[in-house]
Amino acid sequence: MSIPAFDPRTPVIPLRGEIDEAVARVLDSGAFVLGPEVAAFEAAFAEQLGAKHVVSVANGTEAITIALRAIGVGPGDEVIVPSFTFFASAEAIPPTGATPVFCDVDPGTRCVTAETVRAAMTPRTKAVVVVHLFGNVAPVAEIEALGVPVVEDTAQATGALGVRADGSVASAGTLGKAGTFSFYPSKNLGGFGDGGAITTDDDAVAEQARLLRLHGSRAKDTYLEVGYNSRLDGIQAAILGVLLPHLPAWVEHRRAAVDRYRASALAEVVGLPVDGPGTSPAWNLMVVTHPEADRLAAGLQERGIEARAYYREPIHLQPAMKPWPTTVDLPGTTHLAAQHLALPLSAAITDAQVDEVAAAVAELA
Repeated sequence: MSIPAFDPRTPVIPLRGEIDEAVARVLDSGAFVLGPEVAAFEAAFAEQLGAKHVVSVANGTEAITIALRAIGVGPGDEVIVPSFTFFASAEAIPPTGATPVFCDVDPGTRCVTAETVRAAMTPRTKAVVVVHLFGNVAPVAEIEALGVPVVEDTAQATGALGVRADGSVASAGTLGKAGTFSFYPSKNLGGFGDGGAITTDDDAVAEQARLLRLHGSRAKDTYLEVGYNSRLDGIQAAILGVLLPHLPAWVEHRRAAVDRYRASALAEVVGLPVDGPGTSPAWNLMVVTHPEADRLAAGLQERGIEARAYYREPIHLQPAMKPWPTTVDLPGTTHLAAQHLALPLSAAITDAQVDEVAAAVAELA
């Protein structure tokens, strides 16, 4: 492809020397699982986010499961989650023993709202998994005002900013009871493999998350709960530590690219994403809508431009979710699932590439 959908390789090329040194440091130390590199990355990530605690884990999916358990979710509970998102957001709920309950999203922001969450609430609702989809930021404070704790799925929104209940601006992932992150290579802060993290300002939640990530133990001979083998590797932590200082610049590059898309002819032919009120999104994906999205994608493909849909079949319609049928209408989900299309976006995309994509879409639409 002359213009790939995403490009995680180019931004890290100038950092290769630092990365090689970091990997060598871990190899020399022999601390391959958890250890000092992991502790150092957790501290640096917490400082950048403004979080009291960062608990690293093996991946973003287990981050959600462990975070839910750490705030007290268990058998008999219900957890509300959007259907228009990656499967892992809902997949992480059944391992806690709780039931996933699907809610709708706003067609403009593509995120849940207080209204869509309220429509799915029951007396058994124990928590809400709020997904900051595509790098946009959902209204966490409004949702928490409904009286249920929020776990933020921030996998696609590392580096975004939202608004707390007191009106202050804070990092996505620090707005609710707990936040979860993925360091999969395609994410805004992507490592060279799997990795994840949980953020919280609650000491008890952090302590429980650390317990659960290590087989439910604090010492190797005493197991207090059935937990998980969910630990971040030292090599991944060392690499992430090299990349972390560059995250703000990479996020600003993504924002500038989305602004350039918006200022182009795209606005006349496709539906553009709408920022969450008072937020600064970190745009992991540039997702537009069009009644013939698949035709557009095919036309772009012929021109060497990679564009794709991500969630044509929303989660509530997936075979694995048949045991938990939806209880509310999901018109926003249905609309977005049928019409969304992700255009190229990365921390390395050039103005010329954005202009080429926008012109091609405008011509094809």
